[in-house]
Amino acid sequence: MSLFITLFASVLSLFVAMGIGRFTLTPQLPHLIAEGQVDLTGAGLLAAANYLGYLVGALDALNAKTPAQIRQRLLGGLWTCVLLTLASTWAHGLWPHAVLRFASGVASAWVLVLVTGLAQQAAVAAGKPRWGGMIFVGPSLGVLITGLMALVMNRLQQDSAHLWLLYGGAALLLTLIAHPLLPRPQQAVSAAAQSPTRRPAALYPLLGAYTLVGLGYIIPATFLSQMAAARFHGQWQADLFWPCFGLAATVGVVLTCLRRQTPGGTVRWLVVVLWLQALGMLACLLPGMAGLALGVLLTGGPFLAGMQLVMQRARELDPHGHTRNVGLLTAGFALGQLSGPLLAALSSHFAASLQPALWAAALAMLLAGLLMIKPAPAQLPAAVCN
Repeated sequence: MSLFITLFASVLSLFVAMGIGRFTLTPQLPHLIAEGQVDLTGAGLLAAANYLGYLVGALDALNAKTPAQIRQRLLGGLWTCVLLTLASTWAHGLWPHAVLRFASGVASAWVLVLVTGLAQQAAVAAGKPRWGGMIFVGPSLGVLITGLMALVMNRLQQDSAHLWLLYGGAALLLTLIAHPLLPRPQQAVSAAAQSPTRRPAALYPLLGAYTLVGLGYIIPATFLSQMAAARFHGQWQADLFWPCFGLAATVGVVLTCLRRQTPGGTVRWLVVVLWLQALGMLACLLPGMAGLALGVLLTGGPFLAGMQLVMQRARELDPHGHTRNVGLLTAGFALGQLSGPLLAALSSHFAASLQPALWAAALAMLLAGLLMIKPAPAQLPAAVCN
């Protein structure tokens, strides 16, 4: 199977698992709140259920050590995302949606952890490690296209159930295309994932930083559509912010992957994108359209580029343990993003706004960048975007 086909299938699978399975909750929240299914505090709890599932799925993916186990979780996660999205059409109220969001989080984590490792191994084997990072356009294109779907459906005055059905149909179509094209894990890949070698010390500051990123980014990534809807009182312009977030994220991934590779460059770029996101979260606090637009640009552009750089840095530090380290980092990220919606729920409950949560998110991003300023020395082997 050619590298292009492998990466194409991986992009489609991340579109389904992340762009639809995880991030469609964001454009749906204004609907769910307007329909009286949840309030703003309940919306935070829905997101927390999703990210708790994501943590469970990431931890479970670490146990997938044989090719059969990897294949089972990858395909099972992909099809589960399709079925759960379709099932959301008939859900109503906090607890039914919470159960579905939890299960969707488990499934999307399986897909992300496993397809990231498999796609990168395929890229390295083909002698083109630069292209492995391009799979992260899958989630960003998912955000962009599902955001545009939401805009059109909102103009047609359709409710959340019809939008879930549209998302589920899109997920079904893309999964039918991706399923036969996904890379098959080999025994050698599994053996590498089980390597008992000690993790380098510099991986732990990276893990701490990525955990903080999970806490920080998830506030705007979950509540951006609701912030826009509340600020612009249902005007159609509010529906543009989420697809613009996806467009900015897509551009960020491409630019990061095409950047010039230099010693130490990964860490420098990572610090920059983390601090840009911190500024973007503070920009969301500014009044009017300009503040929110600046927030979309500064948080959306570095959104998946930061994830891409973290995975590249992990490969630089430990090239032979990349698959298991992806699982560990994803678990830390999931733990952080689980804290984010809970923080948002507390913020909305006690302050009747998301402002304290946005301040905390910006601080988390600032601290994450500080953790990366003085990493332990490491060589520069083949990386995600070499």
